[in-house]
Amino acid sequence: MGPSGAVNQLLLSACITELAALRFTPAGIPALDVRLEHESTHMEAGQSRQVKAALKAVAFASVAERLARQPLGSQWRFQGFLANPRNGKHPVLHITEFQQD
Repeated sequence: MGPSGAVNQLLLSACITELAALRFTPAGIPALDVRLEHESTHMEAGQSRQVKAALKAVAFASVAERLARQPLGSQWRFQGFLANPRNGKHPVLHITEFQQD
């Protein structure tokens, strides 16, 4: 366990580039695997920098059901937290909410 008050929260504007078929966990909860891509410009060390990032994400329950109905290429603002899947090296964004960007 991390220290109490530890924060793991991510807010990301991104576009949906891949949507898997809606699946169900062994407990019967809807789950959806997606791939997101982000592009923006940031100032870093006094220089303007183009930033691109692609990451895997997952959503569960009603969030998964809503997300499954969105078109590929649509842009959203996603909220969630990062977690490594079992036996996984790279963190995955667990989407807890999303809304129009």
